[in-house]
Amino acid sequence: MEYRYRTFVREGVGMVGRPRDEQARNVILRRAADIASRNGLAGLSIGGLSGELGLSKSGLFGYFGSKEELQLATVRAAAQIFITEVVQPALSAPPGLGRVWRLCESWLTYSQRRVFPGGCFFFTVAVEFEGRPGRVRDAVAAASLDWRRLVVRTIEDARQLDQLIGSTDAEQLAFELIALMETANSVSLLHDEVIAYQRACTAIQERLRPLATDHTALPWAPS
Repeated sequence: MEYRYRTFVREGVGMVGRPRDEQARNVILRRAADIASRNGLAGLSIGGLSGELGLSKSGLFGYFGSKEELQLATVRAAAQIFITEVVQPALSAPPGLGRVWRLCESWLTYSQRRVFPGGCFFFTVAVEFEGRPGRVRDAVAAASLDWRRLVVRTIEDARQLDQLIGSTDAEQLAFELIALMETANSVSLLHDEVIAYQRACTAIQERLRPLATDHTALPWAPS
């Protein structure tokens, strides 16, 4: 994998005067996101990334211009991967309780499969930047808010379709479901416990089941 990263990127930036190759840029950002998921964005630098990829600093600088721009581009790239891995599979389900469950299941699967080697990219960088003002923090906060709003809206859709009881507080329920998902991510990383994901599935379903008007829309937790 390391060789493939380096070979592909060199083809895009190794020749003086060659137009910047968007595919090579995407490979660079994918590598940056993988590194940041483990080590954080603050430790991400053009110098460090150039060493990882076996490129010159000047070649990499031509893509981003500064450490902050590299960090911002990495957040955007990670967001697109998150959409592909979590959001799009969930939106393939019809609106309702099934989509609420699918959204949670997709997130847990994304974390468990280590789409990013450090678990959820946004969990890592949110903790890192929660007390640091600036453009990077704003970008991370915006991505986190977009995710929370999506979970809230998905729950509210299910309530309006009468698949959740009318008194369901979408904001509160979203907060609890996200907390359960993030706990599974954290426990699995810290203790190398895959069972954390099964426990999260069980906890999410036990939280949703009393609110469901049609229990057939909610599957039992996988064994």
